[in-house]
Amino acid sequence: MQHTRGLTTVVSTVSSNEFDTEDAFIRNLNPIHYSKRAQQINNNPRPTLKQPGAITPPVIWGRNIHSTLVASLFSIGVVSLAPCLVVFFWIALDWFEGSLLHTGLSFLSNDKLAWVALYSPQFHLPDFVAYVAWFLFQAGLYTYLPGPLGTGQLTPAGYQLQVPSYTNGFSAWLITNVLFVSLCILDVLDPAIIAKHWSGLLLSANIMGFLLSFFAYFKAHFFPTHRSDLKLSSSHAYDFYMGIEFNPRFGSTWDFKLFTNGRPGIVAWTLIDLSFIAWQYQTHGYVSNSIVIATILHAIYVIDFFVNEDWYLRTLDIAHDHFGYYLAWGSLVWLPSMYTLQTQYLARYPMDLSWPVAAAILGVGVAGYIIFRSVNWQKDVVRRTNGECLIWGKKAEVLVFDYVTQDGGKHKSLLLCSGWWGLSRHANYLGDLILSYSMCATCGLKHILPWFYAIFMTILLLHRCHRDEQRCAVKYGQQWEKYVARVPWKLLPGVY
Repeated sequence: MQHTRGLTTVVSTVSSNEFDTEDAFIRNLNPIHYSKRAQQINNNPRPTLKQPGAITPPVIWGRNIHSTLVASLFSIGVVSLAPCLVVFFWIALDWFEGSLLHTGLSFLSNDKLAWVALYSPQFHLPDFVAYVAWFLFQAGLYTYLPGPLGTGQLTPAGYQLQVPSYTNGFSAWLITNVLFVSLCILDVLDPAIIAKHWSGLLLSANIMGFLLSFFAYFKAHFFPTHRSDLKLSSSHAYDFYMGIEFNPRFGSTWDFKLFTNGRPGIVAWTLIDLSFIAWQYQTHGYVSNSIVIATILHAIYVIDFFVNEDWYLRTLDIAHDHFGYYLAWGSLVWLPSMYTLQTQYLARYPMDLSWPVAAAILGVGVAGYIIFRSVNWQKDVVRRTNGECLIWGKKAEVLVFDYVTQDGGKHKSLLLCSGWWGLSRHANYLGDLILSYSMCATCGLKHILPWFYAIFMTILLLHRCHRDEQRCAVKYGQQWEKYVARVPWKLLPGVY
């Protein structure tokens, strides 16, 4: 899941770099949609942000398909194998002491069907009912809790989504965690209940993830919220995987993408950690410092996400990607199961860190978060002041680029090239990775399984570096080369 800030507006853009791409040329629209968009643009005056339903400058959105066959095979592979990988990791944790190697060798050396029947988690109806209740409870908080409102980016078809999306996530997270802890203190709930029922909840989340993905696919075909924002390819598998509809909604405000991406999985993250801490105590008689540090670093990540939830409306997930299996199943299953591997591992196999090592891991993780936050603050302040501000005690250095969008409109962008953004073009990702590796370092080096999160985030963020660079190159053309010459490093100065 991505969590770097996107700060551009569609008209009069002031930004830094990688997410300053919302006005670039549309890529890979289906021909019918593209021709209708072109006709609408020609027949309408240039829009403003205040015009509901106006046709706006086009954007790069979704993803390009270079080969239908490759896209289909890739989509089928991910949809089929990702749930298997999640279950495989659980089996490794529960049966093979966290060793992926021993788990794989056991699978290869035995009858495959018998092995799966023996080790796979079992479905339990009470667990599924509990998960559905959890999903509905979070939906209720999303719907009814008061909170600040935020508006999303203009969609490719020009919808401003005039009725804003709710951004009350921090209240929902706080209420949920306080309620859980209170029920545990009152002996209504076993604090380790999530850990003890984890296998059944994991299967239940998978079922819900697939149901929501199929719902999104059929809704896009039969009753989409905004037909002009649909994106269809010639591959049904790819459409199911990446999604067709941009902002599937109930009514004008209940946004499936924002709710699914930002609520059930992320709110559960800290609850899962707390439950596995309780399980470690019940199993081993004490709580290790390693699991506490991992939970603190997870909590920093989660709280930051909800405190700054309005920003999430302008990130890749919300502003560019459509809603399908990639986001629906990924948010309900992949995130809560794979992002909590450190506490799952440590609850079963405690790691006692020396206090100097524990302090160092915690300090490096917090430093990574501070870098991530300060990088984005610099981008914020440049946007707010139009570059008239101080960065690290000196006047901000910016490059001013002009560009023309599909409708012929001329726009301006300010690309910050001092402070963190003078060191690398994606400095926010650097802080993110430091935090990610610190989380995993709490588990030691005995097994690679608890390091999966850091490995996954490295691959994800490097790929996003590539996607961001492509968008900026399309948007700015030869001007982008000037910025690259000024700030030559993509991520880590002197290395990459």
